[in-house]
Amino acid sequence: MNLIILLLPIIAIVLMFRSQKKRQQQQQSMQTALEPGVGVRTIGGLYAQVKAVNDETVELEIAPGVVAHFTKGAIAAVLDPQEFDAIINGRPLEDELAELAEAAESADQADATEDGDKPLSLSKDGADKGDADSGAPTSK
Repeated sequence: MNLIILLLPIIAIVLMFRSQKKRQQQQQSMQTALEPGVGVRTIGGLYAQVKAVNDETVELEIAPGVVAHFTKGAIAAVLDPQEFDAIINGRPLEDELAELAEAAESADQADATEDGDKPLSLSKDGADKGDADSGAPTSK
């Protein structure tokens, strides 16, 4: 029983050091992947493009013509070019596909109205004139 009580904290400490070392290796490999032209996200949530990589710092273009210096440790993630483009332009691929589907659907509805089908209208224009077909009284 005493052996379990002694081993449990030792095992927990070893596992914590191991996971911390793994995270440090991932951070180091990410920092070595930094090169000019790649898109990144900082730990503050800022999306920017790398302009230059120095020994301890990185120059990031946060807007056209605006360059800021950050430490390498401030880079949270190196992004894929497609992901960076989708974030910067604010239009993920799924949104574009949904918009195309809606445009096709509205085009189908427009074709149906040209064929003689009359869409329903909730305007008051018909009520002012009085609707002779349905026998509805005119409003005052």
